[in-house]
Amino acid sequence: MSDTISRPLGFGGKMLRSGDPEYDEARVLFNAMIDKRPGVIAQCESAADVAAAVRYGVAEGLEIAVRGGGHGVAGTALTEGGLVVDVRRMNSVQVDPDARVVRVGGGATWGDLDRACQPYWLATTGGRVSTTGVAGLTLGGGSGWLERKFGLACDNLISVELITAEGELVIADETRNTDLFWALHGGGGNFGVATSLTFRLHSVPVTTLSMLLWPASAGPEVLRAYRDLFEAGAPEELGGGVIYMTGPPEEFVPEHLQGRLLVGAGGVYLGSEEETREVLKPLFDLAPEGELVAQMPYAELNSALDDPPGFRNYWSAEHLNTFPDEAVRVFSDRAADMPMPAPSQQALLPWGGAVARGADQWPLPHRSAAWVVHPFGLWADAADDERGIAWARNLCADLKPWTTGAVYLNFIGDEGRDRVVAGFGEENYRRLAQVKAQYDPDNVFHLNQNIRPSA
Repeated sequence: MSDTISRPLGFGGKMLRSGDPEYDEARVLFNAMIDKRPGVIAQCESAADVAAAVRYGVAEGLEIAVRGGGHGVAGTALTEGGLVVDVRRMNSVQVDPDARVVRVGGGATWGDLDRACQPYWLATTGGRVSTTGVAGLTLGGGSGWLERKFGLACDNLISVELITAEGELVIADETRNTDLFWALHGGGGNFGVATSLTFRLHSVPVTTLSMLLWPASAGPEVLRAYRDLFEAGAPEELGGGVIYMTGPPEEFVPEHLQGRLLVGAGGVYLGSEEETREVLKPLFDLAPEGELVAQMPYAELNSALDDPPGFRNYWSAEHLNTFPDEAVRVFSDRAADMPMPAPSQQALLPWGGAVARGADQWPLPHRSAAWVVHPFGLWADAADDERGIAWARNLCADLKPWTTGAVYLNFIGDEGRDRVVAGFGEENYRRLAQVKAQYDPDNVFHLNQNIRPSA
């Protein structure tokens, strides 16, 4: 290869190609279903590196993928034969505890951010899995444990530094490039490569993790009690969900539930263990057969349920404004179809609170929903692909009578253009397409939940 291909002009990072010792490790994603071999992986260390890599990729006519946390289920962080702009080395975190602001590099994970903020007992809404990339989750909206109290991750966004398809650096905030700033609240990676993001922080002095367990046969009763708890006005400090899953080999899981389908309820409360037990009293009244209730720092809590890498993944989601008894029955009946034993989860997540406030401010109409159903499939054997995918799709199809039609796009893979439009709503999609036409008219950044530039 020529020197130009070996090192694009202005690029100071590392270039990896097939045959290089670190190449195979650098192309591993969270979803083991994805096995693509990029022509070049550009490991960037600065915004200048990102700009140089993007200009090079465009000039060479290469398909460009952007790699941060690599946690997205669709695997769009890789491209077959093209260029991967890998920003994982750009993971700096700068905390200003007095101003309650944090600035992170485009390759930082939520674990990086949480650990840096923990000494000051500060936090912001981030992913439920600490290895998730900050940028990808935030730009797609950003659902997480703290959302009912502090809003989605993007609600706490102060500014974004971005490299455009022309290799130019722009800053978007409430006063600069305001159309782009609006679009970055849910529009994902359609507009460029985020090289840094700045967030508002909140005081989080105490958090408690809880998980209460029952045999799967108790699922309908648990779901109804959980639904009633939130519909009666659960405090915004409470987040979590009800999950059907395979009982893990953990100390708090009774032996007779390990390796078997069970139902768990709980989550995260911004308060003490004693307060958590009081808030969740309707669930404790159902006599759980296993329980974990532990007060811990938020940074520890937000990594306690990290999903193991190396599994095959398929996810989907639907949004509901109500969850009537018939929906409870349908939801429970489908749980038996999950691949087992495996870390798959069939989750019902409560929204409301701060998630629902300001629903018209950003291009995220789905946030007005009361509930999110999220089949989160993970399994090891490719022979289970057909069963696992069918389970997730069938669950969502069965719940259609109660769904809103909208969807949080970070929770799904590639489900087609109609689902992308549904994620934003038609009016928002048209406006996003206009922003896309301004910043990426040739759709260079199309490996994402793609917004096609308007003519």
